[in-house]
Amino acid sequence: MLTAIGIFDQLSTTEAAVPSPPAFLSSQHVPLTAAQRRRGIVWRSRSVLLAKGKKKRQDSDDGDGDEGPMDEGKRGEIRALRLEKLAAIRDDYGQPAYPSGFEPSLSLGELRRRYDELQPGEEAADGEAVVVAGRIASMRNKGMFIDLDDGVHRLQIFCHKDHLRVPEGGGGCADLLALFDVGDVIGVEGRVRRTPRGELTVNARQLHLLAKCLLPLPNKWTRLTDVEVKYRQRYVDLIVNEGSRQTLRARCVLMSAIRSSLEAAGFLEVETPMLQTIAGGAAARPFVTHHNALDMDLYLRIAPELHLKRLIVGGLSDKVFELNRCFRNEGLSTRHNPEFTTVEVYWAYATADHMMTLTETLVTQAATSTAQVVSRGEGEGEGSPLAVEYQGQRIGLTAPWPRHTMTELVLNHTGVDFMACDRYQQAREKAESLGLDCSRLRSWGKIVESAFEHFVEPSLRTLPHPIHVTKFPLDISPLARAADDDPRLTDRFETYIYGWEVANGFTELNDPRDQRRRFEAQLREREAGDDEAHQMDEDFVTALEYGMPPTGGLGVGIDRLTMLLTNSTSIRDVIAFPVLKPAQGSRPAAVQQQQQQQPGAEASVINGAEGVAEMGQPSTSVVQQTG
Repeated sequence: MLTAIGIFDQLSTTEAAVPSPPAFLSSQHVPLTAAQRRRGIVWRSRSVLLAKGKKKRQDSDDGDGDEGPMDEGKRGEIRALRLEKLAAIRDDYGQPAYPSGFEPSLSLGELRRRYDELQPGEEAADGEAVVVAGRIASMRNKGMFIDLDDGVHRLQIFCHKDHLRVPEGGGGCADLLALFDVGDVIGVEGRVRRTPRGELTVNARQLHLLAKCLLPLPNKWTRLTDVEVKYRQRYVDLIVNEGSRQTLRARCVLMSAIRSSLEAAGFLEVETPMLQTIAGGAAARPFVTHHNALDMDLYLRIAPELHLKRLIVGGLSDKVFELNRCFRNEGLSTRHNPEFTTVEVYWAYATADHMMTLTETLVTQAATSTAQVVSRGEGEGEGSPLAVEYQGQRIGLTAPWPRHTMTELVLNHTGVDFMACDRYQQAREKAESLGLDCSRLRSWGKIVESAFEHFVEPSLRTLPHPIHVTKFPLDISPLARAADDDPRLTDRFETYIYGWEVANGFTELNDPRDQRRRFEAQLREREAGDDEAHQMDEDFVTALEYGMPPTGGLGVGIDRLTMLLTNSTSIRDVIAFPVLKPAQGSRPAAVQQQQQQQPGAEASVINGAEGVAEMGQPSTSVVQQTG
């Protein structure tokens, strides 16, 4: 009778052919023994792979994935086989299918550090068995060598009949190993040694299945190349792509660094409402939802600014910040996601100049911290973290950064001095001579902004350093204080890196009379068709009536900053679950077919595209898009 080892050996000589089934599988009326069932599972596993004509190396098993999308029928066959393996492990080896908890004695990183000085060919002298856990990243030599991955570190597991304990009646070592697959989450008990080639290894005494990977993973050569699957099934992307895990870890480190920097400088972290009665604090189109009990519409906040200023008025602290989400009902692009993260900072008695310096501090601290997670190559000096290579361009972050006014930059790039234009019509004529369409630009400030966007912004991408663009027009800055030297301008700045706006700050407007006039001007813009113009906020004007000290404000976009510091080309790469259109259909057809055939077979099937699609796209019954 064939053994599991014999089946593997047979396949190695005719690996492109579908092997003949063991004789016992043709006996339909004779109950199979546990050993025969396991061998049948092994045969069907190899047949599923080889029936497609796929040439698979017998000394390496890094997943069942193909170079292209897997046929749903094949996917269903693999899933069915893995359910059989799960049942065999439960019934033949007495292991629960999905056990409650597991207690590793060491993480893989801790194990590597503890036994780092172990010499080639040497075993750990402490004589204690270690207990580790992780996901099977690859299997070689029919499972004799397993690479265990915990998402951060990898460790080789050596499974040999001289060490591995197999329960009585469970067959040989090979029988047990044949029931494990790449992607399974396992626990391992064993002794630590370093191989003669220098590889830190655990000689496995016991293997524990903690979670069965029922669906095939992409193999190690092709990885995950389908962009839709990458974003829609982020869990698969994170399992197989170290780069994706590294990017999202860098984001977490960046946020922690910014929070720590602000707290060290005496800023108090606060929370303000996500649901607001007025969409204020920015010029943007909001999402609208409805509160049933109060029978009123509410907006998902587009910015926390006005509530943070209320806290400054109330004296909660002279320095406050909030690191949280904002929502804007706008288009999607490689740099825009409707749900995004910012840190907003308000500092009593500070000015825009202070906030520019604070921006430099936060960005350089974030760059220094993320350099420990991502590799940036050679920087400004040996090993300097204050250099970013983004899409092949080197950008130095060493402060201070240059500061130039918007109109100065427009003059340098177009030869037109809009500061010399006293009237709107004169500015419009100058802009139209440059080829700009001014039909929808109803103020001097909007014309200057349009000229900047068309002629200056593209050139900022080539700068080898960040730049602060200062003195924005008052017409497009309804919450910023007017400049003392020219009432057409404000003490507002935006910080650009690689031509992208990553920060926006100003000396805050604290005159309630001027603020009311600004809001009224915005209402006129709104009535003229600008649905992103600011709404009137009577309560905020009332708050200013009680007196807000001179204050500096700042907002930094976490998503774009993470993109720059991790060399990510799309904002979707730095958001774990970006907004996506709903997928066509729901669960994979293989899962649907299996559950129709075996209703209630098991409850914990890995979800397909449906779950992420629901997470990515708000339900229209809860969040309605305006406009």
